Amino acid sequence: MKKVIIITSFLTIGFANYLQAQFTQVELFVGFDKTDFTLYSSYTINKSKTLSVNTLAFFQKFRDDENQVFDETGVQPTLFWNINKTIAIGPSIYYNSFSGYSERLSAKFTLQHSRVVFVIIPTLAYSEQKDASYAEAFAQFQFNKPINNKITLWFNGQFLTVWDEFKIHSRSFQQFRAGVSLNGHQFGIGLDLDQYGSNPIEKTSFGVYYRNTL
Repeated sequence: MKKVIIITSFLTIGFANYLQAQFTQVELFVGFDKTDFTLYSSYTINKSKTLSVNTLAFFQKFRDDENQVFDETGVQPTLFWNINKTIAIGPSIYYNSFSGYSERLSAKFTLQHSRVVFVIIPTLAYSEQKDASYAEAFAQFQFNKPINNKITLWFNGQFLTVWDEFKIHSRSFQQFRAGVSLNGHQFGIGLDLDQYGSNPIEKTSFGVYYRNTL
């Protein structure tokens, strides 16, 4: 169930900086039910900037004892080949404390215009622990509106669904963020709606987030 929660932080952080060649960014989300800390970096590795290495490390902790089965730590390096500004494809190896190792292959489709970004990512993957394949689909939209030279409003939505063996529901979520960026420091409120398992266990967390690019 937990093998793909990494995608949440990866995309929330990564696509906000889609046009940057290299960067390192940290994000902290503190909710009534859970806390997330994420570090994400992206660096190009060739002169034409068609190849990039993206690395994510994260930690998630639930407050209530009965939810601590969902606690996890994870790391994922990804090599992306940026075919053009719209299409990219790449493999990754993912490990987390709950599900072990999995190998993944993703395609990324990005539509970007002015202050709006829309992304769709279908993925095929293989779980070493379950010895089985799975499929997932991710979508994200984001909108930003400058108020003045220092302040920008940000709105984000993220949606994920995962199916083990292409037929058994494993994991879904819907995430919403609204905040402002002030002199490079972004902060605001967030709502996470999570579903786990074939007979979905639902979790809801409302909180605040802070994000900064180092």
